[in-house]
Parts: sequence; structure tokens; C-alpha cells
Amino acid sequence: MAKKKKDKFPSELRSDPIARDWVIIATGRAKRPETFKRETKKELAADIKTCPFCHIEKEKDKILTIFSKGKEIKNLDGDLNNWTSLVVPNKYPALVPSSSLNEKNVGPYKKMDGVGYHEVVITRDHKRSLGQFTLKEVKEVMDVYHGRYLNLMSKPFIKYVSIFHNHGKEAGASIFHPHSQIIASPVIDPDLNAAVLTSEEYYKKHKKIVYCEMNEWERKEKTRVVFENKEFMVICPFVSKAAFEMIVSPKRHLPYFERITDEEKKYLAEAMQVALQKLYKGLNNPSYNFYLHTSPCDGKDYFFYHWHFTILPKTAIMAGFELGTGIEISTIEPEVAAEFLRKQ
Repeated sequence: MAKKKKDKFPSELRSDPIARDWVIIATGRAKRPETFKRETKKELAADIKTCPFCHIEKEKDKILTIFSKGKEIKNLDGDLNNWTSLVVPNKYPALVPSSSLNEKNVGPYKKMDGVGYHEVVITRDHKRSLGQFTLKEVKEVMDVYHGRYLNLMSKPFIKYVSIFHNHGKEAGASIFHPHSQIIASPVIDPDLNAAVLTSEEYYKKHKKIVYCEMNEWERKEKTRVVFENKEFMVICPFVSKAAFEMIVSPKRHLPYFERITDEEKKYLAEAMQVALQKLYKGLNNPSYNFYLHTSPCDGKDYFFYHWHFTILPKTAIMAGFELGTGIEISTIEPEVAAEFLRKQ
């Protein structure tokens, strides 16, 4: 008697060796890629006349860095009307500079003053998002990120510099005008800290870099690779925490973002531009967040870590199960998402 064919499971649990958490790929209720396209709707765009970022050059005394068409302007006393990107302190900072952390024990807890730096990276165009930028414009943004990272990592008490970008209301962008943020902190965030620890454990056990192992496997598999050039690759990770999640990662083993060369930044800019353009075109300009994860700048050796950018589109709302368990549900397989994005 022939064996009855096993029914296909309606979902698949996946886990990676770094996060050590699980995600559910709900193949049984999987959606077609086209169903994730954002509905066209009128954006609540702030008027250029009242936008706080459109004429920020008038507040010359607050400017930390300013670029014009790919070149940094060193003389802030000159004509600043032709700026294309600039950096200012956040008007409502999460952390502020201080000469002391004022650390204390409070019962079983610890506390310290909110010491650090909080900056805003502003691009000139009021309406165009990074997904509509030219390669040269994206390269300028990468130059600004890198320059501020180098500046902030050398400040007293700073152990980690977080660079992130929120696009769209659903992603937490409170101001329509495109901008990124940088927060330099005296503590390392829990998510990164966990990734660093598991990366170290993996190296001690296998004598290999876990990120390099995953990248090499993805390049052989090819099914989740969205784009690659000489130095960088863009993948929809095997354990995607959100539909159409993308990782932009160096091909070579590079633990520290601050050590990127200008030549490498050109390839990074191309990878970021392609990823964001495909997202813009394929999903009709969805809201998304992207952020940098790199080795902490606390003076320790993190040779086993591998820096990268993560792009997380806002295609679903977390509900009770996800919030209560920490297990996220994605309704499209990353292999299908990558195939769809490659065609955009």
C-alpha cells in the first residue's frame, strides 16, 4: 500500500544562529508580492514655508556639518545657500553632552544621567525620499553618516553610535521632510549586545565568522539575493522578521563601519540606492526604517562581528501573539520577496 503523501505544513519556523529567536513564515496564508503594495494616498506633507528643515541654513550657529553636491563645506562663514545635506543637534534630544555620567545604584537597579549626543541629518529636497535619490546623492548621505560617526565615537563616555532613518508616518517619522538621526550613547543597545555575544560564541566554537558563513551560503543559494556588486550584497534574510526585510552587508569581513574606505562607500551607496529604489517602486513607496549595526566603539576588539544595514518595511502591524511571544509572523517567504524585488 502506497504511503499517503504528507500534507504541506501551513507555516514554517525559522531561526538564525545570531538572534537565536524564531520567526514564523506563514506559507499557508502567504500573500502574493503585489498585495503588499502601498495604496496610493495623499501624503500629509508639511508646507515648505513652515517646514523646520527647509531653511535650516539660516541657523548657522547650530550647523555641525554641511555638504554641497558631494563636497563638505569647511568654511561655515561663507555662502550656505547651496547646501545639499547638513547636520544639526536634535531640538528635542534623547541624550545631551555632560562632563559626568553621575552613575548611581538605586536599590537593585542602576541609573545614570542621559549623557550622549543626538543629531539630525537633513537632506535638502523636501519631497524626494532616499528611494528617489541619485547614486551621487546617496553617496553623500553615506559620507555624512561616516563623518559624524568618526566625530562622535571619539567623544567622552561614548560606547556606541546608532545611525537610523525613519521614512513615513507608520515608521515613526514625525516630520515629513526626509531626515536621518544619529544617537551616540554610553551604553550598547540590547539587540546589538546579544548579536555581539552570540557572534563571539560562534567563533569560539567553530573558528569561523557567523556573518561570513551566512553571506557565503546566501551567495551560493542565490534565491534570497536581491543585488550584489564588487563589495556589497543585498539579501532578504532567510529568517526575515518582516515582509521584504533586506540586509545590506559587506562581502568582505569588516567589523567596524568607521574603517570603511571612500572606494567602499561608493559600492555601499550603490547597494543602498538599489535596495531603496526597488522598495519604492515595488511596494509603491512604503514606510520603512533602516539602521546600522556595527561593532561598539568602546575600545574592545570585536573582530568576530560584521557590520551591516538592516531595512525593515512597515508592511504589517504587530499584534498580541508577536508582542506576547517575541515571535514575528511574516506572510511572504523571503525567497519570493527577493525574486519580486530583483525584477523591480
